Amino acid sequence: MAGVLILGLVGGVLSSTSGNSTSPSDTTAQLVDAPPITQVSDLPYVTIDELPPEAVETLQLVVAGGPFPFERDGVTFQNREGLLPAEPEGFYTEYTVVTPGEDDRGARRIVVGGDFAVAYYTEDHYESFREVVPDVPVG
Repeated sequence: MAGVLILGLVGGVLSSTSGNSTSPSDTTAQLVDAPPITQVSDLPYVTIDELPPEAVETLQLVVAGGPFPFERDGVTFQNREGLLPAEPEGFYTEYTVVTPGEDDRGARRIVVGGDFAVAYYTEDHYESFREVVPDVPVG
């Protein structure tokens, strides 16, 4: 069920922001009809509306299968820090969230687990994570 929810989350973002006239902040209104969200982890969460626009763009690229701006996008995230829920090796993949003004990959990333079962956002290069949810979770 969680895989369907995050795929719906990211798919909703993809379809709602693919036109030029819809901004990432408009996505919540289009996702409210989704079933209530139960978080997968005990980590803090971040809603789509709270993500920087570049993170929403990264989620769109993940759903579309690229093209990605950096060679390392899509590589296995090892979870060496142990901050994400324990999963088998290869469960998590990481993607760069472009940081305006940076001339390298910067510190921001989206980490996706499984087949879109869950997504996490870090703005401090893996020192902390927030689970990405389309709306305020329940339960």
